[in-house]
Amino acid sequence: MTAIHPLLNPEKQCLARRYEKEKRRLGLIGMFLSFLLILGFYVSGLSSWAARLFPGAAFFYAIFPYGALFLAVLTVFSLPLNFFSGYVHEHRWGFSNQTVKAWLWERFKSFGVGLVIFYLLSGLLLWVMVLSPRLWWLIAGGGMAFISVIFATLFPVVVLPIFNRYTPIEDEELTDALEAILAKGGLRSSGFFKQDMSRQTKKENAFLAGLGKTRRVVLADNLIANMNVPEIESIIAHEVGHFKHRHIWKFIGIGTCQQISVFFLTHQIMQRVYPSFLSSPRENLALLPLLIILFGSLSGVLFGPLGQAVSRRFERQADSYALDSIRNAISLQTALAGLADRNLSNAYPAWWIKLLYYSHPPIGERLAMAEAHGLRDSRS
Repeated sequence: MTAIHPLLNPEKQCLARRYEKEKRRLGLIGMFLSFLLILGFYVSGLSSWAARLFPGAAFFYAIFPYGALFLAVLTVFSLPLNFFSGYVHEHRWGFSNQTVKAWLWERFKSFGVGLVIFYLLSGLLLWVMVLSPRLWWLIAGGGMAFISVIFATLFPVVVLPIFNRYTPIEDEELTDALEAILAKGGLRSSGFFKQDMSRQTKKENAFLAGLGKTRRVVLADNLIANMNVPEIESIIAHEVGHFKHRHIWKFIGIGTCQQISVFFLTHQIMQRVYPSFLSSPRENLALLPLLIILFGSLSGVLFGPLGQAVSRRFERQADSYALDSIRNAISLQTALAGLADRNLSNAYPAWWIKLLYYSHPPIGERLAMAEAHGLRDSRS
């Protein structure tokens, strides 16, 4: 067994490895099930049938029943696995605080949000295909940058409140400390909010969401209860580091290039395998499941590990900024170690698991980096 950092609980880390392994297996089963359901929707003829509803009307009218049927099939047939993974398994490990009724209500709301997003994205994609069959891949890929900015701006004020309640944090000591952290990074926030995350889970989270006037600091009530002010400062300083390094804009740029590449390859493959592709709007809609499979497969194979590596680099930069900003390495260390133990995060995964699954450096690496930073500061 790898020697672990003294701030980590060895027993908790043994449990974390088991928990991670089980979650990874459930995730892989879920991915395979989604693939079968999406492919089955096409092979069964349901996709072609739904795409050709209301034949005398504009094809956009077919998108509405098509989307409802498509997402309903995916939701209903994946419900048993999702219930086991999100409810039974989380209760078994002592994380979930939800009742069955509350869990089902969240799935219903997720279905509604997913349906709206499906209509918007699929409608725009199909419209671009009609507008420019030869260059749809370039227009749609480039349009992802615009869509990403809109989503990042509206997400904290439109989507998040559907699932949780956000109330202003009344602890002046905490809000003053966080205001100072933001000011040091040249940022202003529209507010500091507490998320009622404990209604769903014992896990903890904190984030800086939104752009411009929608930017806000969000702390889960679990995190506020389990961390002191210096530890919370270090977590938010990390989030400020992302803004200082312009990681959101870099991710949007990288994502746009990735989408253009994926759409271009999809265009080439579909034209060769399915000559009927782009022959009519209804045919494009009928082929949508195959497009979704190609989008996901190409993104995962070509850009999955690379994207994770870029993300881990950005996270290290954010940690470095936080350490320089707060000048208190031990606060970041105790915050990270506490999160790892309470959330059962594996601090020392195998190299291949890190390569494929980790968007953040493992906690063990982050603790070592913070410790080295603290030793450097003590000598200077």
